[in-house]
Order: sequence, then structure tokens, then C-alpha cells
Amino acid sequence: MAILKVRAPPRAPAAFGAPTAFGVLTALGAVAAFGALAALSACGFRLAGSDTLPGILARPYLSLKDPYTDFSREFEHQLKGAGATLQLVRANATVTIEVTKDLVQRRTLSVSALNIPTEYELTYTVTFAVQGPDKELLAPQTISLSQDYSFEENVLLAKEHEADILRQQMARDLVAIAMRRLTRLK
Repeated sequence: MAILKVRAPPRAPAAFGAPTAFGVLTALGAVAAFGALAALSACGFRLAGSDTLPGILARPYLSLKDPYTDFSREFEHQLKGAGATLQLVRANATVTIEVTKDLVQRRTLSVSALNIPTEYELTYTVTFAVQGPDKELLAPQTISLSQDYSFEENVLLAKEHEADILRQQMARDLVAIAMRRLTRLK
């Protein structure tokens, strides 16, 4: 194993108190970064997923059909990341978020001349609703995403791994959609 060592070129000594070229460039870079940040925040730009949850969702009870699915784990993580304190008992919660459907389906799209699948479609469907203390805050919402992927029998493990990655990404995308809908609650 070779170790590569890189040394910075020696700098010429600067007169006492005189700024070096490196110092000036660093200061200019910091000013430019601050200016860009100020400009982005002034136009209303926010990072994806940085929306704050309304006060009613401060202490939700999360009712999941299966707590071990990709969607369920990511949804719980995103709610906590947005500042929600998940309640273990429904009676202590401000609202109940109920996930009634969390389903991944795989459908064959095409087959070879030997009747071996060559392309699949992966569909991830989720249905959720939000119930307040005295009324329904969000009617049942069904969201679904689909993705095609090719299949080759001779690289079975790689293709199964590709399907897992697609499923996880679709779950993250579905959670992002659900979180945007939750942030619009009043």
C-alpha cells in the first residue's frame, strides 16, 4: 500500500500586518458564501424537507400497518427530524396519523423468447390519514410511485439489490410527499 504525502508549497513571508493572497481569497470566499446564502433566503428558498410541521402535529401518535417497512421507518425518522415527539399512547397525542396501506408490488413487464422475465415494474403504494381530537384533519391520501427495471438471470444478486435500492428510494420519495401534505395542515 503506497501512502501519498502532499505538502503545501512554502509561502513567502508577508510583512507584519500585511494580508497574504490566501487570506484575502479566504475572506472574499466567506463574503461571497454569505451573500449567496442571504440571497437564497431572501427569495424564499428552503432545503427540501426543511418545512416545519404545524403545531397540531407536535405530538402525533403514529399508527402503522407494519412498523418495519421502508416507508414506516423513514416516515418515523422524518417526523422526528421535523420536531415531532411521537407518542406511544394514543390518548397522549394531539393527532393520530394512521397508515392503512403500505404495499410494494412487482409486476412482470416483458419476457424473453424462453419465457424468462426481462423487465419488471415495482410499484409502492401508501395510504394515510390524519385524525384530530374531534375531527378528521386529512382525509385518506393514497400515493403511489412506479419504477421499471431490467432483469437478467445471470446477474440475479445484482438485480435483486437494484430492486431493493429502488424500493428504498421510492419509500423516501413517498415520505417526502406525505411530509409536504402534513406541513399544509392547519
